[in-house]
Amino acid sequence: VAMPGSVRVAAPGAVRGALLSLCLAALLGALGAGGTELTLELPDSAQRCFHQELESGIKFTLDYQVISGGHYDVDCYVEDPNGKTIYQETKKQYDSFTHHTELKGVYTFCFGNEFSTFSHKIVYFDFQVGDEPPILPDMNNRVTALTQLESACVTIHEMLKAVIDSQTHYRLREAQDRSRAEELNGRVSYWSLGETLILFVVSIGQVMLLKSFFTEKRPSSGGAGS
Repeated sequence: VAMPGSVRVAAPGAVRGALLSLCLAALLGALGAGGTELTLELPDSAQRCFHQELESGIKFTLDYQVISGGHYDVDCYVEDPNGKTIYQETKKQYDSFTHHTELKGVYTFCFGNEFSTFSHKIVYFDFQVGDEPPILPDMNNRVTALTQLESACVTIHEMLKAVIDSQTHYRLREAQDRSRAEELNGRVSYWSLGETLILFVVSIGQVMLLKSFFTEKRPSSGGAGS
């Protein structure tokens, strides 16, 4: 109970909990900034392009992976505002590309499926622009060592990044494995149906063949009279 005129001091555990909550909020805000994730369907013999206007001296990273379709490969290239190709790969299942812009303007990155004439693809990509903001104020300009709580925040931040990357990786692997399982299930179903039809036709043929063996052929009446 606080006496009149006295100053109420919070418990160290409560202060530590409040600071940790603020630290986690800052971590989650930093993790969710500056990125675009998209899953797109790429038809056969088609190409999809995306455009992003960037300033000079900006870092961007493009990560992509084919989730389903064909041999799980796709063409990808990136062009600068002058139309110069700064990245190009053909028939890649997944890859990562990082670049620091030298020109200001619209950068274009495209995914191509022109080499496939009958299978469409589903492609996931993550486009990150800029460096990650510091999780603590003036962290890059500090001359003093980090406190124990600040070090814990940095450690938690790195762990959260690793968890998010792992979750994204396993989510894509699960989607890819599900697509393969569904494709395999369809092939097994069609093969089973074909085997059933063949078995039915062979059974009817064997019955008719055995029936012909036991059918008695009577002599004609004209031949008996002569």
